[in-house]
Amino acid sequence: MKQIRILLADDHSMMCAGLQKLLEPQYEIVGIVGDGIELLKVANKLRPGVILLDVSMPLLNGLDAARELKKMLPQVKLIFLTMNPDSDTAAEALRVGASGYLLKTSKPSELLEAIDDVLRGMSYVTPQIKCAMEETFIRDPNAQQRSKQLTNRQREVLQMLAEGRPMKEIAHILQISHRTVRFHKVGIMEELSITTNSELVQYAMKHGMISSA
Repeated sequence: MKQIRILLADDHSMMCAGLQKLLEPQYEIVGIVGDGIELLKVANKLRPGVILLDVSMPLLNGLDAARELKKMLPQVKLIFLTMNPDSDTAAEALRVGASGYLLKTSKPSELLEAIDDVLRGMSYVTPQIKCAMEETFIRDPNAQQRSKQLTNRQREVLQMLAEGRPMKEIAHILQISHRTVRFHKVGIMEELSITTNSELVQYAMKHGMISSA
């Protein structure tokens, strides 16, 4: 039987090395990437069956990368493996197309179980946060409908600003002008009703764009 092809996306090389060692007896690891933009490029080229990705990644976070991946590769199975235990983040991951959400503190056997479930067409959320997700939905099922809406480009710019990258560097990475970056920053701050860079950073951390660590 042909092995399932898995792509790993995490900016911690030791984590990826451990995952590779765990998974290779059963699956084919076709690549390892360290940021969200590289993930989109490599995934489009390699077209894996499963992608294991983190929520917090440089340049483009896992949630925004997942949105683009499901447009590009509708059949790919996305499983988040992260340190982020926030139930709202887990719910958002499922909304953008993920089939699984686990914590890096999960046992290796749980990851293997999750991959197996996902490949059989089911979804998997670690029990550590599944109950919290259900409680959040029961308490406020329409919360996501009231969240502020940013365009994909605005979210990219917001993340890089929150990472502390200069506008010139952001313009180079996204291949847009410095003026366009500034335009997006103004639009972001107006949409989110915030006025300082520190508030931008706080928003990005709260919504899983960057790590709070």
